[in-house]
Amino acid sequence: MCPAYPKTAGPESSKVLSSSWAQFGLKSHLRFTGLIPPYQIHCRSLHLAPPFLLDDYIPRYQLLSATEASKKRSSAYAHLRNCNLCPRLCGVNRYETTGMCLIGENVKVNVIAPHFGEEPCIQGHNGSGSVFFSGCNLRCTFCQNHDIAHQRNGFDLTPEELAQWYLKLQDVGHVHNINLVTPEHVVPQVALSILHARDLGLKVPIVYNTSAFDSLASLELMDGLVDIYLPDFKVWNKATSQRLLKADDYASTAAESIKAMHEQVGDLCFTGDGIAKKGVLVRHLVMPGKEDEAEQIMKFLAEKVSRDIFVNIMEQYRPDAHVGKPKRRSKKEGTGQGDQEEEVRYAEINRPVNKDEISAVRKAAEAAGLWRFCDPPRHDGFAI
Repeated sequence: MCPAYPKTAGPESSKVLSSSWAQFGLKSHLRFTGLIPPYQIHCRSLHLAPPFLLDDYIPRYQLLSATEASKKRSSAYAHLRNCNLCPRLCGVNRYETTGMCLIGENVKVNVIAPHFGEEPCIQGHNGSGSVFFSGCNLRCTFCQNHDIAHQRNGFDLTPEELAQWYLKLQDVGHVHNINLVTPEHVVPQVALSILHARDLGLKVPIVYNTSAFDSLASLELMDGLVDIYLPDFKVWNKATSQRLLKADDYASTAAESIKAMHEQVGDLCFTGDGIAKKGVLVRHLVMPGKEDEAEQIMKFLAEKVSRDIFVNIMEQYRPDAHVGKPKRRSKKEGTGQGDQEEEVRYAEINRPVNKDEISAVRKAAEAAGLWRFCDPPRHDGFAI
């Protein structure tokens, strides 16, 4: 943990502060507390205020006892025989058949590689060791990774083989973490792989990169194995969830899941190099015409989770997957040449978001009391 503040701001404590806290960009916080005069402030402020700054960090899976690890293994195998770890509650024996996700006892992986498309505090200089799982327990009509999530493309791996890939990412790629992308439907296999990788010498944090359509049972299994939760919070209204995600209860499930994640690991914390080590980072993809729903999401995060939660308001939405495709026509409707314009599916989101929509969501987040955002740097250099 970070060192304690000195009780007085005498000459000796000022020297300590100048040589220690200042290098982490914390002078603005100290000025607020009266420990450093305003005229000495020259550094830009970061998200590394003392409550969120770690001297060092040991991944949570390293702290599990042998008994706790054994219990998690037994639970994972039991869930594979009666799959109830995501809100779909298919109840199938995945050694014999598949449920909605179409994935059996082994995982199907599309890509394993150091990834540089994540938040700066996640990817750092060396990249995030990302494992992109094929399949998903949602059916988002606008999915930006639909070629991976909606199709069973990739190669099969056992949990033990997956663990060996974690070690390759760590030892050869020198990544900052292992980033499990869309793991909601393969939680038992992921838990087994992390425990096996621990025995092989894994030492970097685990990132659980999820749609937030997780069950509390799956998060209970991952408790003690995951260091950073990276959930999306997509939409708020039930009608929107039904239409765009093909899930009746997405918002209530996501809200419940994110609260459970935060109870496990708390707010996002960093070491002095600016790399996140533990905590929750919530993503929200701004959608066309959905600013009101975004406002409700931001209010929920601030009021029910934490005003210190780290939020990434993302603006890269584009029409993809099923959005903008021609509507299917029945034989009775015909396809007469007199039609002025061909109707498309999900026309209400068949455009990019604009600056006004992005600005409205950011203002709503700030009005709710949120303040830790993933913003581009206002300086030359790396955004960490």
